[in-house]
Amino acid sequence: MSLKSLAARIFARNVVKKTKKWVQQPVTTQENVFNSLISEAKNTVFGKDHNFPQIQSHADFVKNVPIRDYEEGKGYIERVVAGERDILWPGKPAYFAKTSGTTSGAKFIPITKESIKYQVEASRNAILTYIHETGKADFVDGRMIFLQGSPIMKEKNGIQIGRLSGISAHYVPNYLQKNRLPSWETNCLEDWDTKVNEIVKETVNENMTVIAGIPSWVQMYFEKLNVTTGKKIGELFKNFELFIYGGVNYEPYRAKFENLIGRRVASIELFPASEGFFAYQDSQTEKGMLLLLNSGIFYEFVKSDAFFVDNPKRITIKDVEIGINYVMIISTNAGLWAYNLGDTVQFISLKPYKIIVSGRISHFISAFGEHVIGKEVEEAMKQAIEATDARINEFSVAPQINPEGEELPYHEWLIEFEKAPTDLHKFIHILDTALQQQNAYYLDLLKGKILQPLKITHIKKDGFQEYMKSIGKLGGQNKVQRLSNDRKVAEALRAFMV
Repeated sequence: MSLKSLAARIFARNVVKKTKKWVQQPVTTQENVFNSLISEAKNTVFGKDHNFPQIQSHADFVKNVPIRDYEEGKGYIERVVAGERDILWPGKPAYFAKTSGTTSGAKFIPITKESIKYQVEASRNAILTYIHETGKADFVDGRMIFLQGSPIMKEKNGIQIGRLSGISAHYVPNYLQKNRLPSWETNCLEDWDTKVNEIVKETVNENMTVIAGIPSWVQMYFEKLNVTTGKKIGELFKNFELFIYGGVNYEPYRAKFENLIGRRVASIELFPASEGFFAYQDSQTEKGMLLLLNSGIFYEFVKSDAFFVDNPKRITIKDVEIGINYVMIISTNAGLWAYNLGDTVQFISLKPYKIIVSGRISHFISAFGEHVIGKEVEEAMKQAIEATDARINEFSVAPQINPEGEELPYHEWLIEFEKAPTDLHKFIHILDTALQQQNAYYLDLLKGKILQPLKITHIKKDGFQEYMKSIGKLGGQNKVQRLSNDRKVAEALRAFMV
């Protein structure tokens, strides 16, 4: 056992002990976070505009601070971008995480010195929790890679601007710097294809033990390694122990990954975003991610099926229920207030509070009133893969409202198979049945002859990568839209059909 791995075990024990303290007092912990946030921001422009000095309770907060998404709160953020102080949070933010916008181009998400501290701690604690639970720490002596965006920053009005993953690259602890790959020069490359090729060169002969990134882009890295060496990843990296991921559900990719690796490796799921680090997987034997209640974020939840009514009911963690689909609303020490993140979650445990990400409130299919969500299509795909010999690279689902001829409408599944199922009819039957079992509205539409069973459109090899490249979103933190309620993504993907 090395000195570093011994120190990691001791550090892990202390972190888990500290975590248990707030886990055992969840409601009090969130109340303390709420009071601290209101107190800190009461003299900001936003605080004065929304009566923060008079807010004493969550009920007061609901009355004074409406739910807003980025576009609705953009006026305040534009003032921060322009260099004004004390707008959303005291002083100026340390960074803006620049992300793709929906209707107005780029989004600038503020990150303060207070909030980046918790971002870094959460990613660190996820690994330390794994060490404490499993007793495994030797991997800290090997090489680690984090597939991420460029760490190059730009400056505007005294504020550094970059991608979240690039900002995080500046906070890798000194004790991990020697273990970390790729090199700074390679990390700064913007073109994703070029970047991955250089990463392959730098890592192919190294003792890689930890690999992290969004599954679809790690898959691309693994495929290039396989083509370069002709070896399975597990053979190439004999000590590869831990895969860390976030952003999308790993399950649809698992069979493909295990085929590329040649064996199963442990994994840790994270729930980070530019707006905050919300949860991480804290157990290898239990499902779900631990909701981080002591990280400068106050959470509210709105039932997703009531979200679009006027003044939907907003609840705190003390009133949430298991198995309900909630839109997660956050207020943070980066100056976001009653902010609609856009993600939906479900609680699978209340002691402690553990969640799964169930989708996006804007990503669903309800062209006929079925309201199919991301969790449902991902679970259906998982069941179809497990029951057949199929492996997939990627997929997306959209409604086909106006099929040709006299056909009934249907859901179109655009799938890039790594290995197509031997029995495609069986695969489709399992996929459709699994969705029916999860979504009673979809089942009723099929029984009522409003819809016909789903149909599959085969996307060619690397078709999703080509599609993402065509829209300028290849690599980094970008993700394929899994569900659409219109035909925009589906029609674009049809250009990459087999």
